[in-house]
Amino acid sequence: MTTHSPIGIFDSGFGGLTIFRKIRELMPQYDYIYLGDNARTPYGNRSFETVLKFTAEGVQYLFSQGCPLIIIACNTASAKALRSIQQQYLPKTYPERRVLGVIRPTVESIQSKTKSNKVALWGTAGTVNSRSFVLEMAKHAPLVELVQQACPLLVPLVEAGELEGEGLEYFIKKYWQQTEIQSPKIDTLLLACTHYPLLKKKIQKIIPRNINILSQDELVAPSLAEYLQRHPEMELLVTTGGGCRYLTTDQCGHFDNLARIFMGQDISSEKIELKEVKLLDNPRHILMNDENESAPG
Repeated sequence: MTTHSPIGIFDSGFGGLTIFRKIRELMPQYDYIYLGDNARTPYGNRSFETVLKFTAEGVQYLFSQGCPLIIIACNTASAKALRSIQQQYLPKTYPERRVLGVIRPTVESIQSKTKSNKVALWGTAGTVNSRSFVLEMAKHAPLVELVQQACPLLVPLVEAGELEGEGLEYFIKKYWQQTEIQSPKIDTLLLACTHYPLLKKKIQKIIPRNINILSQDELVAPSLAEYLQRHPEMELLVTTGGGCRYLTTDQCGHFDNLARIFMGQDISSEKIELKEVKLLDNPRHILMNDENESAPG
């Protein structure tokens, strides 16, 4: 019997599929499992304790499926749960396995993409209010001046399949105007929400052509490839064959219909149930700017 050791991709919902799609395009040789906790999405307005609990349950399930490496393809979970899982959960339970996030590789790529060092970030209200990107930028790209713009209506439009139309165009123009008021000299726009890559072409048509638009999928996938090159011992643990499974905690029909928009192809998912995970008695919530990082995020 062949043992599969796929790369796991975890998200609170659908947005992580854009990250997964780009990862699979870049590295089609590996086996993968995507897990969306769609029954409990969104995570954005939930407490640190709840996000940590939900994320740990997703991570534990993917470990039970043989994943030696997991990517948390969710900005909220990366901000609120990643460091606690890396520093407190893994060392005592799965010291040989790794869990990585999407915020740090995004930030580390920014410095080389901007000429003026003036960058605007579009994200959900939860991402903007968490200031996770601000903290990471100060640490890994200190020369960059970052302004943030919450775009709360873009995700609902994407999940409603409204990728064209006057409504979408209106809000893109509105958010851009608000962005320019904050910083008229920006040269780079970071789409810091995993739903937003689906809107990149539309945004390009509306905002000035001289603005360099970066989406997380384009930054995270190459970063993962580089990580595997730097850590051949981890790369050797991942099985090849190009296999892919899609798991959801919600109804499969609903997941499959929306996932088709994100993946650009028909998919067939499996419904699973996540079980409660025993965390440390008094887990310390470690923010993204904690100085005691033990693993890359």
